[in-house]
Amino acid sequence: MGKIKTNREFEQVAILIEEARMRAFQKVNEELVLLYFKVGGIVSIKVADGIWGENTVGELAVFVQNKFPGFSGFTRRGLYRMKQFYDTYSSTGFVTPLATQLEAYFAGTNENAKVSALPTQIQASKPGSKKVSTVPTQPGQFKVLQDQLVSSLLCKVTWSNHLEILSQTKSPEEKFFYLLHCIKERWSMRDLRRQLASGYFERTMLSNKKVSTVLTQLPQDLFKDPYIFEFLDLPDGHSETDLEKALTLNLQKFILEIGKGFTYMGTQYRLQVGNKDYYTDLLFYHRDLQCLVLFELKIQEFEPEFLGKLNFYLEALDRDVKRPFEKNSVGVLLCKGKDTEVVEYAMARNTSPAMIADYETKLIPKNVLAKKLHQLVEQLSKEETD
Repeated sequence: MGKIKTNREFEQVAILIEEARMRAFQKVNEELVLLYFKVGGIVSIKVADGIWGENTVGELAVFVQNKFPGFSGFTRRGLYRMKQFYDTYSSTGFVTPLATQLEAYFAGTNENAKVSALPTQIQASKPGSKKVSTVPTQPGQFKVLQDQLVSSLLCKVTWSNHLEILSQTKSPEEKFFYLLHCIKERWSMRDLRRQLASGYFERTMLSNKKVSTVLTQLPQDLFKDPYIFEFLDLPDGHSETDLEKALTLNLQKFILEIGKGFTYMGTQYRLQVGNKDYYTDLLFYHRDLQCLVLFELKIQEFEPEFLGKLNFYLEALDRDVKRPFEKNSVGVLLCKGKDTEVVEYAMARNTSPAMIADYETKLIPKNVLAKKLHQLVEQLSKEETD
């Protein structure tokens, strides 16, 4: 017993050490990102004013390397990356479209970090229209917002992730989206690369217009359509059982795709209704939403009867499994394709919090997703005009 007690006491010390290490790492990262932003600002201004050219930037790299041997990042290429970093996030082109969302985030009134590219892009797509700025017009007010951007957002993301976002994203909304998710989900560089390659932003924005009216009350970036399971390596002609087993075996990657707020509760979860037993596919609990989330798997195109079975399971979960303090269960029906009109008819009178989403076992080219998002923006813009 004494040994067990001692180990527990040691574990308390280990936890304190790990917490201190994480705080120290975060502080070092904050200082490093702030340094790169400031240096990028100096280089940007000198180059813009014609005082420095490419040769001078190269000379600065050599000077820093001689002055601080072993201090990485200050190559000629690295200095231009710092310049790009400063130019991107200090410009009105980044801050203006996101002013309202940035102010809400800094005020702490937007915990779930919602971001949508659609309102801005709809406004920009209207003939003869210009983006409407909600940024304070006074230079001092703009400076406050810019300082908050650096200290409260940029400094919380690792430099390696910044480089990925800078090189792989285009619009301010997309950049803001990935910055927020890096902080919220604590993505490693590998995680971020995977999400960028799978078009996480585009899929999330497209999904926001496809969920049921009940689901629109939930955080708008929680669900996606389609989901991408390129990590499964499933054979052609796989069964629903094969799909379920593959997702269970790759649970860590599956949770990365659906979001880290999900806690796995089990597969083939038994529900007893009347004298019969029923078994669900993949059951999770979402810590932030405080509700059960059921993923039902279909290897064929969506059929209306699938929704009836999903609703039956959700009712059983709410009556027999949900605890009093928890919210109503949510269902996600994953199908291998769907007819949009059939889905619209099926969901028209559906009152359960549910959505129907496609899943793909191969990465969808990002340009295809971007094209679909652009088409959606044009459609919504036309609807507003009409």
